[in-house]
Amino acid sequence: MPRIKRRDFIALLGGGAAAWPLAARAQQPAMPVIGFLSSESPDLFAYLARAFREGLKGTGYVEGEDVAIEYRWADGQYDRLPALVADLIRRQVNVIAANSPAPVLAAKAATTIIPIVFATGYDPVAAGLVASLARPGGNLTGVTSLTAEVGPKRLELLHEVVPTATAIAVLVNPAAGPLAETISRDLHAAARTLGLRLHVLHASTVRDFDTVFATLAQLRVGGLVIGSDPFFNSQSEQPMGGRRYLAGPRIGNRSRRVGPSSDSERGQYRDDRTEAGNIDCPDR
Repeated sequence: MPRIKRRDFIALLGGGAAAWPLAARAQQPAMPVIGFLSSESPDLFAYLARAFREGLKGTGYVEGEDVAIEYRWADGQYDRLPALVADLIRRQVNVIAANSPAPVLAAKAATTIIPIVFATGYDPVAAGLVASLARPGGNLTGVTSLTAEVGPKRLELLHEVVPTATAIAVLVNPAAGPLAETISRDLHAAARTLGLRLHVLHASTVRDFDTVFATLAQLRVGGLVIGSDPFFNSQSEQPMGGRRYLAGPRIGNRSRRVGPSSDSERGQYRDDRTEAGNIDCPDR
């Protein structure tokens, strides 16, 4: 058996030691990719992305180090969601995280393989996201705070503010599908209990606002409840477009707006929630 010279042994050992890190790196799995899908705009709802990253960090995942995040924003335009989801699928994300029913439904329609995790204020069963709370089924799971259930309470509050009103209007986005139907149904039931006539008006584009508020003037309703919807939220913060309506629609000489003055999800005072016109009570 030939003897190995000390010099050759050291060279062999050094070459092997240099190869080991390369082999170890080659066996490391690729960094997981999360698709963050929102129907909102990044400027208005940057706090969501920030809270999402902080939550990941709390579980040991730091963006850019342990996980990559692909952000897709629809800016309140629901018709953009299918293309955004398709882009995430082409990116081969490992999971899709969505913050409201519209992007969840878009993701659900596009894939039955990629896991979808949602957080919403709506009833996920009524919204058509899952089969049941106990057994969601399919590739979806998530959490709900059921904040949309306060819609009837807003109508009750509006009735207290304008007790002489006999007719109230509610603005919903028909593009929201089941959500718009749920809001309309719940408020119709509440209106009957309060002895009010409820007029349901629709808006899914900025152009619709002219028709909506012209109709309100004709109906001479006592107040307007603006349904929870990302499109209305995004438009209320725009310097142009829907802000001139949703930030302070005027019917008559002046208007009073009643809405939540704080946002527990943001953890900070949000005075502009009333400026966004959550509930508008016009004086005539």
